[in-house]
Amino acid sequence: MTKSVFRFLSRQPDTPELYGQDHLLRLPRNSDYREWYRLRSDSRSFLQPWEPTWRSDELTEASFRARVLRAGQECSSGLAVPLLLFRRDDSALLGGLTIGYIRRGAAQSCMIGYWMGEKHAGQGHMLAALKVAIPYIYGGLQLHRIEAACIPENWKSMRLLEKAGFEREGLLRKYLKINGEWRDHVMFSRLPDDGEFGKLMKS
Repeated sequence: MTKSVFRFLSRQPDTPELYGQDHLLRLPRNSDYREWYRLRSDSRSFLQPWEPTWRSDELTEASFRARVLRAGQECSSGLAVPLLLFRRDDSALLGGLTIGYIRRGAAQSCMIGYWMGEKHAGQGHMLAALKVAIPYIYGGLQLHRIEAACIPENWKSMRLLEKAGFEREGLLRKYLKINGEWRDHVMFSRLPDDGEFGKLMKS
């Protein structure tokens, strides 16, 4: 992440298109449906153990259009920034990253969640996406604390967060209902001085 990229991101907190060297994060559009449907349906067995139970209409076009509308509303109202992750060289959809539960006032914090299509997993794409999103969260959204929660068995996700400068804080008992069951989660957090972003701002 370079300083010039960060300045570009910080000018557009309301309608973000976040560019990394090889990746793009942006709000979903109705035209994304076919590719989103293929990636999610092909990755269903890979994703379901880590997500809330999929609704019967989860993959329909009507449901996706509602998702797009809701994403725009949440972004405009400052509640969340739900982004899709694309590879820049061929515009392939890789996954998604949501900056959610944005809290202002004394908290100035958010919770992030993410997913990756099975065929793109384990290739460093989500780490690259976090390196693009983190400066936007601190600089564009002017937040102080980023939180993330992982099921203890999801060691790949926990390792990803640690690589991105997050620190483990503790266990949240029966925190979220995942795939039909209330599951414990490990809480991680990241502050502006942590990791590479802190070094960038001090340089």
